[in-house]
Amino acid sequence: MKEITLNAQTRTEYGKKASRDLRRAGQIPAVFYGVEKDENGLPVAKPIKISEKELAKLLYTPNVYIVNLVVDGKAVKAILKDLQCDFVTDRPVHVDFYQITEDKPVVFEIPVKLNGLAEGVRAGGKLTLNVRKLAVKAPYTKFPDTLDIDVTNLGLGKAMKVEALSYEGLEIITSKEVVVCAVRMTRAARAAQAEAEANQ
Repeated sequence: MKEITLNAQTRTEYGKKASRDLRRAGQIPAVFYGVEKDENGLPVAKPIKISEKELAKLLYTPNVYIVNLVVDGKAVKAILKDLQCDFVTDRPVHVDFYQITEDKPVVFEIPVKLNGLAEGVRAGGKLTLNVRKLAVKAPYTKFPDTLDIDVTNLGLGKAMKVEALSYEGLEIITSKEVVVCAVRMTRAARAAQAEAEANQ
């Protein structure tokens, strides 16, 4: 999987006012959860801040990345676990990063990529992608850039569910009943089908 380096700093400002001041200055308040655990067995949280411009490199792209998060000059591998945006402007207001290691499986969403010309499309149908990403569980070293799906044999009016998919080294967490893609009937396809039935 692709990697991207983001620079962040330890945050010493807390509270709503401090967060607003940070955002006005082009900084986004964030939390980094490391592999260390506290007395309750929960990941230790470290408040950090990252420039909105720096964060944009991760957010405004169709790709997904493993993050080389450099905090005060020290780099760790991480994934973006949670993103909160302003409901009016859609600008980020808070993000959470989780540290990852080569030996510990984590859950991550990987983009779906449909390959091939579906049989149903050749018959006049329209291929639709219902979900753009699927949640998978694996050590991060096993993550592919995309989850490739061959739709060549997908017929007219047929759908492909998660239960039909499998990838070596990956456990798919998304519900097996979720429809990933389907070939929908179009008016043209219905008309052709009706004409073919009438001529039989």
